[in-house]
Amino acid sequence: MRHSSTNVAVRHGRLRVRSARGPIVRLLSAVVAVAVVSVGAVTAYAVNDTIHSLKPSIHLVSASGTTITPPTVGAESGAVNILLAGTDTRTGQGGAFSTADELAGSSGAGNNDVTMVLHLSADHQHATVISIPRDLMAPIPSCPTPNGPSSAESSAQFNTTLSIGGLSCTVLTAEALTGLTIPYAAEISFDGVIAMSNAVGGVTVCLASAVTDPYVGLDLPAGEQTLVGAQALAFVRSRHGVGDGSDLGRISDQQLFLSALLRKATSAGVLSNPITLYGLAKAATSNIQLSDSLDSPTTLVSIALALKNVPLSDFVFLQYPSMTDPDNDNRVVPEPTGVAALQQALASDTPVQLTGTTGSATEAAPATSAASPSPTSTPAATTAPGGSTAAPTDPGTPAPTSTAVALPSNVTGQTAAEQTCTKGN
Repeated sequence: MRHSSTNVAVRHGRLRVRSARGPIVRLLSAVVAVAVVSVGAVTAYAVNDTIHSLKPSIHLVSASGTTITPPTVGAESGAVNILLAGTDTRTGQGGAFSTADELAGSSGAGNNDVTMVLHLSADHQHATVISIPRDLMAPIPSCPTPNGPSSAESSAQFNTTLSIGGLSCTVLTAEALTGLTIPYAAEISFDGVIAMSNAVGGVTVCLASAVTDPYVGLDLPAGEQTLVGAQALAFVRSRHGVGDGSDLGRISDQQLFLSALLRKATSAGVLSNPITLYGLAKAATSNIQLSDSLDSPTTLVSIALALKNVPLSDFVFLQYPSMTDPDNDNRVVPEPTGVAALQQALASDTPVQLTGTTGSATEAAPATSAASPSPTSTPAATTAPGGSTAAPTDPGTPAPTSTAVALPSNVTGQTAAEQTCTKGN
């Protein structure tokens, strides 16, 4: 039976268990940490060692095959668009991921099972992080490959782009979906979540109910849990243990984890501790491959300085607007109204205002539930002077500015400042 895309979450792909990471955490934490160490919080040795921890860069090219030239980004001006692709490859991961069963799951380049696009506004006052579902069916353009251009696809699964044409292909497809020009990109594999959670001394998350997922070895009781190392990785990988068991539910759970990690990484205790900062930056840069447009220390520090002052309440995580594919209940397709609103906000470089829920796998934390919209009811938008639609005011989040674009209520997400809890499956 097919479900309404507005009111019912879709159960996607209960076939092979896929993996998921929290890619944006590593880059955001890395650039914030690099910014701080660059202005003297730790020694020059730490700065040099952190920068030299970067893995070899990935050549990023445009659809025409030419090298992408990034814009100049200063500490005080310039918009920033970065794509972060989490690959499910087991190649080179070692440990538990080197078994025959794991290697059979994905080897080589792998698929981009987690893809996020970060847009930082030109005035550096707000940031939007868009999670593109792995099961999204969308046009894939012709992509440059070592063997010549790939064939364009009118409709194909988004998470195949990395294996089709590498990071450049994922960027080209995401550009078409968002309307953005994306000059920066990075590719991340398994190890980063473990390293980052260890570097900050663990990430504390709230569980509204117990989370059990034998597929990833997770068994957590309800309540606050501090996740470190392999347990943190299992948490963000879990699909069967949270929400409705779908990849869309897992996206909301990842946004909860990323928000908690950002709050921890930007807390006074971390930012004032040179040793922790150094460990955080080293953990991030050791577990990420940057595009060749992003691997300059000057570029990293410039972006870091631009990012570090964005308030957590203006850091918005959202799922790319999508609805059930009418031809396949296990896939989703772009939802036109939401896509149009999101592209309008990105094109005009204005903030977005969420009016929907946090997603099928999360809910407002008890301490803030009274000030947050109910998962089953969405506050109505109001009409601003001049006839434009203003976003509904939620007492638990900052009031939208006059230029904010209110997204439809079927677009889920949360700000980094919001306290949410995971709902076990």
